Amino acid sequence: MKLVPLGDRVVLKQLVAEETTKSGIVLPGQNKEKPQQAEVVAVGPGGMVDGKEIKMEVKVGDQVIYSKYAGTDVKIEDEEYIIVKQNDILAIIE
Repeated sequence: MKLVPLGDRVVLKQLVAEETTKSGIVLPGQNKEKPQQAEVVAVGPGGMVDGKEIKMEVKVGDQVIYSKYAGTDVKIEDEEYIIVKQNDILAIIE
């Protein structure tokens, strides 16, 4: 199954939060708050949304930071995704 976003929506896959100690031990981020960092999995076509021309600024594969309470969580085939509007994406990580 494939997610195809409509309009100015973007499908994100949240990056796993891990913390590494000074000695190099990796601690999984299970008990911590989820980071607002994700990878773009799919991008809508943009176009006319609510009477305004929307140009999509992100592309598949970009790592982004998105608003804390933005989007809708979706689980498909044991994978979790977040669908957000493009204006909920705050920055692209380069």
